[in-house]
Amino acid sequence: MEIELRSDTFTLPTLGMREAMFQAPLGDDVFGEDPTVNELESKVAKMFGMEAALFCVSGTQSNQIAISVHVSKGQEVICDELSHIYLYEGGGIMANAGASVKLLKGDLGRLTVSQIAASISPDDIHACESRLVSLENTVNKGGGSVYSSEALQEISDFCREVNVPLHLDGARLFNAMAVTGQTPQQFGAWFDSISICLSKGLGAPIGSVLIGSAAFIKKARRVRKRLGGGWRQAGLLAAAGIYALDHQVERLKDDHARAAAIAKICANLPWVDTILPVVTNIVIIRLKEGITANEQVALLKAKGIRCAPFGPQYIRFVTHLNFDDAALAAFESQINQ
Repeated sequence: MEIELRSDTFTLPTLGMREAMFQAPLGDDVFGEDPTVNELESKVAKMFGMEAALFCVSGTQSNQIAISVHVSKGQEVICDELSHIYLYEGGGIMANAGASVKLLKGDLGRLTVSQIAASISPDDIHACESRLVSLENTVNKGGGSVYSSEALQEISDFCREVNVPLHLDGARLFNAMAVTGQTPQQFGAWFDSISICLSKGLGAPIGSVLIGSAAFIKKARRVRKRLGGGWRQAGLLAAAGIYALDHQVERLKDDHARAAAIAKICANLPWVDTILPVVTNIVIIRLKEGITANEQVALLKAKGIRCAPFGPQYIRFVTHLNFDDAALAAFESQINQ
């Protein structure tokens, strides 16, 4: 049995989702006339208590649009050194916004208000103007780590005090909320803009949603068009997102339980050094000295287990809706062969 654990982006639409896509009313979204896209955007904005939303191709696109709206050429984005917007978006901060990046070293990708406060540039013509703080929740490179409500409130209050917008890369935000009990309305109050992904744990085939004020989304729509991201009859995809939000949020806790089980199974394997704390659906394993990630990935692939290298000496497993209890049992059997 081949077991797919490289990413939760490998999820496939369920039968119910496919039926919803087939039934979706369609129009031209560039003209604002796709009723299903409009429904998705309205639904997500209302869910988070924000004014407006924009359906985008991917989390990378929605993050980069947000940065381009918030930040002008020559200004800077403050983020953790493990941030997806810095490591995995093709240099988009520089290429799209012409902005600099100030990297901070947090705890598994999580920043504190004191770190952020200390990093804000002085009002000095020699300094790059700090114009955006970006957080990630959950933190992919931090093993799916999550922020506490207290930390987010402190950071939000500080950013408002110094008039620096706060953006959230919430690609796996619903995973975080499944752990903490936080609500979308809380996140809408904490952040000026939020990107959420529909195609990871929620299981839609494609798409992310960017949320913010009406004025922010109006500007974001122009940036999306400039990047070639205008949709046509995108209601087929929006319908999948609506179905995911209605039917596939609660089950994220199952993914978390299976990720914890994977960590337990792997804990005493001879090639495992340490495992980052498993909080959500991501398991990151540090390999013992002398074992490279590419070598170990190849060995596991030969056993029918697909995982991803995550640095020279790290590998990553990510659970998702197509990894069920039968697949977990097969994983335990095959990894011990």
